[in-house]
Amino acid sequence: MIEFSVGMSSYGPLITGLIGLFFAFVLYGLIMRYPAGKSSVVKIGDQIHLGAKVFMFTEYKILAPVVIVLIVACGLSPLGWYTALAIGVGALSSAIAGFIGMYSATKANVRTATAAENSGKEQALSISFFGGSIMGLCVASMGLVGLGGLFFYFTQALTDVDQIAKSLEGFGVGASAVALFSRVGGGIYTKSADVGADLVGKVEAGIPEDDPRNPGVIADNVGDNVGDIAGMGSDIFESYCGAMIASIAIAATMGNESLMFLPLSLATFGLFCSLIGIGIVRTQVSRSPAVALRWGTFFSPILFLVIAYFFIEYSPGLEIQVFYSVLTGAVGGILIGLITEYYTGGSTEDSPVGRIAKSGETGPATVMITGLSVGMQSVVLPLFVIAAIIGISTYFSGLYGVGIAAVGMLATVGITMAIDAYGPVADNAGGIAEMSGMKKEVREITDSLDELGNTTAAIGKGFAIGAAALAALAIIAAYMLATEIESLSLNDPRVLMGIFIGGTIPFLVSSITMSAVGEAAFEMIEEIRRQFREIPGLLEGKAEPDNAKCVDIATRAALNKMLLPGAIAILSPVLIGFLLGPVHLGGMLAGALLGCVLMALMMANAGGAWDNAKKFVEKGNFGGKGTDTHSATVVGDTVGDPFKDTSGPSMNILINVMAIVSLVIAPLL
Repeated sequence: MIEFSVGMSSYGPLITGLIGLFFAFVLYGLIMRYPAGKSSVVKIGDQIHLGAKVFMFTEYKILAPVVIVLIVACGLSPLGWYTALAIGVGALSSAIAGFIGMYSATKANVRTATAAENSGKEQALSISFFGGSIMGLCVASMGLVGLGGLFFYFTQALTDVDQIAKSLEGFGVGASAVALFSRVGGGIYTKSADVGADLVGKVEAGIPEDDPRNPGVIADNVGDNVGDIAGMGSDIFESYCGAMIASIAIAATMGNESLMFLPLSLATFGLFCSLIGIGIVRTQVSRSPAVALRWGTFFSPILFLVIAYFFIEYSPGLEIQVFYSVLTGAVGGILIGLITEYYTGGSTEDSPVGRIAKSGETGPATVMITGLSVGMQSVVLPLFVIAAIIGISTYFSGLYGVGIAAVGMLATVGITMAIDAYGPVADNAGGIAEMSGMKKEVREITDSLDELGNTTAAIGKGFAIGAAALAALAIIAAYMLATEIESLSLNDPRVLMGIFIGGTIPFLVSSITMSAVGEAAFEMIEEIRRQFREIPGLLEGKAEPDNAKCVDIATRAALNKMLLPGAIAILSPVLIGFLLGPVHLGGMLAGALLGCVLMALMMANAGGAWDNAKKFVEKGNFGGKGTDTHSATVVGDTVGDPFKDTSGPSMNILINVMAIVSLVIAPLL
């Protein structure tokens, strides 16, 4: 048994995670105390809830055999059953976090719409934010329960720190597998429905967004929950745990037990700070939603840094230089978020979003050109920030600095994810308000919350990309230490081969996921057109659409198309590692890392900018709704949807899956 004396018992993270789950259930109880509303609202909410639940259960049934094969293969290999156990716990923790978040969000959306109708903006924000907060708390708490629980068990069962670290790496494989399938499957689902509903409804039929006559609307709202909430939660969960695992693995090679436990300690403090931040947002709601969310966004990381400073300063075996690496990661994450906000959240004609909206006056082609230009330009500054984080963190703490900087960036994931996830809840509430025939003022309230949510979601996406890049880099550093590769030299043809092979993978996976959305959207569009054409009185509002048919199309497309990207991510490191060797694999990881980060930033920011350009026009700028300019920006938003919600986010998980699989198989190479 190993004792870790760094100012906290080894079961501290596990206990803290359970406390976080307790507060998540408290918030769920608070949400359920609000009225769901009239029968028409409840009926629509039940359809969305059932569609999301059925999809996720089916997705997990397909994923379960994949995870079981990984567990058995790992257990029968020299990696052993401790690593196999960690794979199972990692997959289960990620799945539980995603499912609870989705379940809570589909209960919060109807209550948000009803609160907006009966009580106004303040109560609607409170309910939608509580719904998002449950997702945030579940991500942070299940990470600490799963990883912290395994850490406590392994310190009791094992006596070698290297074996503890190697066994914990399996947790990252399990979490990454669930994250990849959830993000890709959920992304294909939500965007195939969204694209179909928008193109036929808003552009062709000229009916409003979320109009109850549109048979694709229910599927679109289901997609918000399985993609933007459960999928995003799994995405962040994977980076959150991957950063801790990489830091533990690097510290184990250094033989420093204090540094091994530090990531879990910091995540524990981060969860408490997130709980305080959630409370602050609730108390500031009466001022304005923007002020409340801004307070929560910045107060929690600042409080976390203060606590981290004193903890590291006064803990035995830790040096203050480690804190400077943590500080670098936290500040870098905020900077990446603010840069993303500039490119995707502007509200003036001179902003990038305003320029895209104005370009709609000359048609969709110029909207596409301007949007792509903004997306490409938006890559530059975040990459400089990531480079600075790498340089400064390694200056203070060596390779360990990169991993602990990623932990510093993600420690307050509870509040970050809460602010990100509340947006889809508000968006769903707006759809429910439209479909149930609530008064116009209700939709204006939910739209204002959704607009703010789009900005916070864009910040969250930038934050997630930066964190994923650092987490993957730390895992790659741990891989190089495990395989005793001293450097990846460009003079070595094996490295160059690997870099070029790795660079192709982000483009291949992006192509597959974009094609999947396009094919599913084509089928969705044909079905919506058929119903408009063949169901008498549908467009006149005298008949009900067949919503279940569109839900079925989106479900089948997502489940069928998510397997190939997952197989590429899991198998490519295995094939390259065993067929060509560990040096080739190291080069492949380097090429894939750069390609994934560049693609993720470009697609996420271009998609977010196109989306907000459409909303900028819908507010009355450049002619407003119903004009050719509006139609042009809708086309831009349609292309941007799979960019920002399917292919872009899959890049974060792709590189982390490849890196963690490589780290786990390193002893076998």
